[in-house]
Amino acid sequence: MNTFIEEIVYSADVKRANKTHLPIVALESTVLTHGLPRPQNLQLARDMERAVREEGATPATIGFLDGYLHIGLTDAELERLANEKDPYKVGPRDFAAVITNEACGGTTVAGTMLACKHAKIRVFATGGIGGVHRESHFDISADLQALATIPMIVVCAGAKAILDLPATLEYLETMSVPVIGYGTEDFPAFYSRESGLEVTEKLDNPQDIVDFAKAHWDAGLQSAVLVANPVPEADAIPKSEIEPLIEQANKEVKEKGKHGKDVTPFLLDRLNELTKGRSMRANLSLLLNNARLAAQIARALRQSERRKVA
Repeated sequence: MNTFIEEIVYSADVKRANKTHLPIVALESTVLTHGLPRPQNLQLARDMERAVREEGATPATIGFLDGYLHIGLTDAELERLANEKDPYKVGPRDFAAVITNEACGGTTVAGTMLACKHAKIRVFATGGIGGVHRESHFDISADLQALATIPMIVVCAGAKAILDLPATLEYLETMSVPVIGYGTEDFPAFYSRESGLEVTEKLDNPQDIVDFAKAHWDAGLQSAVLVANPVPEADAIPKSEIEPLIEQANKEVKEKGKHGKDVTPFLLDRLNELTKGRSMRANLSLLLNNARLAAQIARALRQSERRKVA
């Protein structure tokens, strides 16, 4: 019987990048299966891969097809996953269920990080991480545990603004996860460039981020380095504008009795309605922005590894 690692499927592009030591950027697939409506989901997945390639790295969109974990998807596989009727939303706890049911699914931030651990990919671009929910501090995303235990560089636009951001940052501090502000000392809040909360360290270029991560891991830490990259200014929604709408959406969550995994999708959909599509535009913009930065970091990481070998 083969082990799980032996049954991971690598795309031809990812195999080539590994063989020739080219930079690789992991991309999650829940944005494809659960995050956006059709056909925007497939278009965004293709645009993110293109953004990574334009910056000189190889994209590795990660997801499950027929119970197999795919590291890198072909365009036909992307299209198939984008159009699956009832795909799993795959966090770490769901790997066994998807495998044994020979099912399809999109990997969350935590699920993608677990896949990266097996595939030895060190850089990952996502939108916003999960965290501690406002209405129930017992509702904590598995993303935070993954960040605490898997050593890699994760590029995001902060945590989703619908969450309790101070509590989320406190959790990350407790778990020794440094939060790097890319060109900012203010922790970005997904749709907004500012939250009023401080990052661990402000760094201004990809090489400095790589050097910081190396120093972090050399010191014996096994946690991730979280890079918070603010949404581009043209698409940002000021905190003062979005916060009342988040509070309204949270109130509606209680009134409708939403709980568990249904809360976040409801809140994001409702915010899109309340902002007349501005939150969706910000979401798309920050995802592409993060993909570009992650590719630049992956290139700097490969260059550092080559210098070390030389």
